[in-house]
Amino acid sequence: MEKEAYWFIFCSDTILLTEEKRLPIAKTCPLHLEVWQTVITLPELNGRPCFSVQISTPITQASFTMMPLRQSYYHLPFEEYLMAGKARELQYWDTTTKFCGVCGSPMKFHTTISKRCINCGKEIWPSLATAIIVAITRGEEILLIQSRNFTANYMGLVAGFVETGESLEECVHREVLEETGLKIKNLSYFASQPWPYPSGLMVGFKAEYDSGELCLQRSELRKGGWYRYDALPEIPGPMSLARILIDDWLRSFSIHL
Repeated sequence: MEKEAYWFIFCSDTILLTEEKRLPIAKTCPLHLEVWQTVITLPELNGRPCFSVQISTPITQASFTMMPLRQSYYHLPFEEYLMAGKARELQYWDTTTKFCGVCGSPMKFHTTISKRCINCGKEIWPSLATAIIVAITRGEEILLIQSRNFTANYMGLVAGFVETGESLEECVHREVLEETGLKIKNLSYFASQPWPYPSGLMVGFKAEYDSGELCLQRSELRKGGWYRYDALPEIPGPMSLARILIDDWLRSFSIHL
């Protein structure tokens, strides 16, 4: 007998949930699938198989709801949200690697996390866009910035993508200097976080201000400044590594947001 499985069904960056805002659980896909649609196999979760499918049109049936993946963080159990993120990353990877970058022939799944060219045999795996994010403090103050790509009005932390030939630590120093004109010291690793929007890995650091005058890179940042722990502006929501870093710093002042 087939086991009931979790189904992670996406339309672009929205995920299909039941009307109770839970993942569909069924022995077969709850939607009709065309023969050309790829079903991606994921690791088991809570003893259940997991599968993922990409659809082209949002579902409008009353028994389902389409929800942005980010919003699902506030409704799904954390381990289910993490698996949904993995599913979305694999769907994005599948969509963007249909053809071989060497010879242009179709790519086919070789394992659940690799593809192989049917012509030249080139094998590929999902690639991650690695980015750093850093909490820079100066005594009772923390440096907060607003990037031009923020879609909300909150203030966040300096962040940026790691370049080729660059270590994580070198990236932190470069991004901070480029975006703020500041030099930092006592850099230390904090934590990492998968960021499936669409295929990132955030690596968090803590650092202290060393020298320099704040000079914002206006092409990247709208605004920024030093903020006391007891006078913070709006900051990112709890799902982000930025918020986790800020909350960790605030705990040193016995403050819990």
